[in-house]
Amino acid sequence: MRRALGILGCCLLLLLLLLLPPAARGSPHRQPRPGGGLRGSQAAADSACKNRPLDLVFIIDSSRSVRPEEFEKVKIFLSKMIDTLDVGERTTRVAVMNYASTVKVEFPLRTYFDKASMKEAISHIEPLSAGTMTGLAIQTAVDEVFTEEMGTRPATLNIPKVVIVVTDGRPQDQVQDVAASARTAGIEIYAVGVDRADMQSLRIMASEPLDEHVFYVETYGVIEKLTSKFRETFCAANVCALGIHDCEQVCVSNDRSYLCDCYEGYTLNPDKRTCSAVDMCAPGRHECDQICVSNNGSYVCDCYEGYTLNPDKKTCSAVNMCAPGRHDCAQVCLSNDGSYSCDCYEGYTLNPDKKTCLAVDMCAPGRHDCEQVCVRDDLFYTCDCYQGYTLNPDKKTCSRAITSSLVTTEESCKCEAIAALQDSVTSRLEALSTKLDEVSEKLQAYQGRQQVV
Repeated sequence: MRRALGILGCCLLLLLLLLLPPAARGSPHRQPRPGGGLRGSQAAADSACKNRPLDLVFIIDSSRSVRPEEFEKVKIFLSKMIDTLDVGERTTRVAVMNYASTVKVEFPLRTYFDKASMKEAISHIEPLSAGTMTGLAIQTAVDEVFTEEMGTRPATLNIPKVVIVVTDGRPQDQVQDVAASARTAGIEIYAVGVDRADMQSLRIMASEPLDEHVFYVETYGVIEKLTSKFRETFCAANVCALGIHDCEQVCVSNDRSYLCDCYEGYTLNPDKRTCSAVDMCAPGRHECDQICVSNNGSYVCDCYEGYTLNPDKKTCSAVNMCAPGRHDCAQVCLSNDGSYSCDCYEGYTLNPDKKTCLAVDMCAPGRHDCEQVCVRDDLFYTCDCYQGYTLNPDKKTCSRAITSSLVTTEESCKCEAIAALQDSVTSRLEALSTKLDEVSEKLQAYQGRQQVV
């Protein structure tokens, strides 16, 4: 019985130990669960340790001394660098420049805001060969890349402007003054030398302190080692990522502090935290020639009726409203400063609908200038006169015709003489005809008698 009770007691004791929490059971060597304890704090720190926003420009040497397989290593280095960056329109913007004897901006700061697009563009970069014009490349970055038109953010946002030059040779132009001018303009320069790179030239172009801005690797094959160094260099406690800010819309990390910003179409209020929608169509805010249409924090331009928007999407040009197919006039279209009105051919009048036409009675009172009689001829007319009148040479007025009572005595005598002569000739012709008939009868009688004999 005692043995049974002892066994039962041991079982109860074991069950009690299993029900106690781990700390009470004395387990000091158990590792914390992922996401808890020190490891969880480290993970949180890593997620907050993003690079501060930068306007970052890579300038890569593709002169003849860089062999094709080495240039591919440089492109891989750029892709690895982009993977470590907090890339975005409001975080870090990236541009890539390619140089040898000439300089080519492969893409500026305003082009891509996602890593995939940047890496795809980098994969298609081709070396330029010949020459190492490093000074020209830095000057081109200052003049053509670090501008607001090309995507550099305004100085008021205090976004650092950074250049990373990767080269394996000695510059063939004057780089000292150009680099000094760039640094004076607020551009931070990192110089990465590979293999045969001239260390003195790297130190001349880089920013101070030199031990933090000049890097060197023996070959392009190990250039990827610099990725972690740059990640540490650009890493900052990201207040925005930690969520310990009071910005209403956008938080912009600034070293170990932050600034508030607003989405496009909004403006920062005087409290520097909250945002208000901007009336983009307010005077002075838009470039529209005629009509500005507000569109969700932005705007589009439009034109008055009778005008069309030009390809610049800002200015307007008058439309030829009388072009075929643009109007509904039956006969005549009159263009009128972006609009039109209808008219009719001569002899027609415009109907009340202001579009169609009706033939006009040109002989209606008030429509002609005939003195006596108007004779309509299709869409026109001619003038005539009453009986006893004749039309004057102006084809409009009439004059009374000359009558027999106005004939002179001389003209009257001439007419009577002619009439008498005509009567005399007629009488003589009639008498001659009678005699001819008599002679003919006698001739016939004579011929009859001769036949009898």
